[in-house]
Amino acid sequence: MKKLFLTIALLAALVCVRSVAQTASDAAPRINRAIELLEAGQPIYYTQVAEAGYEDGVRLSRTDADYITYEMEHGAFNMSELRAFMQGLVDGGPTPTGHRIPTVIATLPVTGLDEATMRANAWLVQQVLAAGVHGILLCHARDPEAARAMIEASRYPFAPEADGLDQGFRGAGSQGFAARIWGVSGNEYLRRADPWPLNPDGELFFGVKIEDSYALENAELTTQVPGLGFAEWGPSDMQLWLYGIPEPGVNTQAQPEMAAARERIFQASRDAGLYFLNSCNDSNVVEMIDEGVMICTGGATVGREYTGREMP
Repeated sequence: MKKLFLTIALLAALVCVRSVAQTASDAAPRINRAIELLEAGQPIYYTQVAEAGYEDGVRLSRTDADYITYEMEHGAFNMSELRAFMQGLVDGGPTPTGHRIPTVIATLPVTGLDEATMRANAWLVQQVLAAGVHGILLCHARDPEAARAMIEASRYPFAPEADGLDQGFRGAGSQGFAARIWGVSGNEYLRRADPWPLNPDGELFFGVKIEDSYALENAELTTQVPGLGFAEWGPSDMQLWLYGIPEPGVNTQAQPEMAAARERIFQASRDAGLYFLNSCNDSNVVEMIDEGVMICTGGATVGREYTGREMP
């Protein structure tokens, strides 16, 4: 009888240990702070850099921005500089929120003109991800197949299958430097380097800029591509396509055609379940949040106070 009791007690203890371990795993902190905040229903705010290196990374490791856009659409595509920047974030960290580094999302010199262009330049996607960044914003996303090609280039062959996507083709070895930047093992990086929210455990965040008249015509299709997490309408570029060089003192964003373009892209994003990015400032950020904007260029202090977010 005593032996039976001890056996039952041991089995109960093992169940308890497994339960605690599972709870601890489920409660593991996010690597990607931006995703963590969006999952909590909080809008996020970003800052932007270009041609930034190691010292810039050290300086920005303590940023109060929720993520950093590393701009390479028009800035230099310099992988050594990007890797030095990411290492600077590590060496200057952790962040005030306790994360190893801030979230970094890159823009690329390749644009989403069509599938062939994106597939020919898939190496750009894979190079920036191998540097440890947490996502990509595809500029001039005209063709939904270009966005699809970007997502497929970002995924490993063993990633969970998803309707509408072919097998990923990111290669072995790409995890080495990125895993060290994230502060995880190579195998853990392989597991977590997948697009969110397509993969609920993923730590990569991908977006599209629907910012010209051709992209506008495909807005409803592009935003439905699996693996995307956010979209924006790029008003500075959109006005060049719709109006040309803006006249001094004329607010082209208030023009009916611009307003209609924004509304169409915003509605397409909502229908697809994507987060919407919009320029914000202290005077309009509350209105933007109430409208449903979840990614802002500015207005962070006012916006965070409005949504009850306390900063460390």
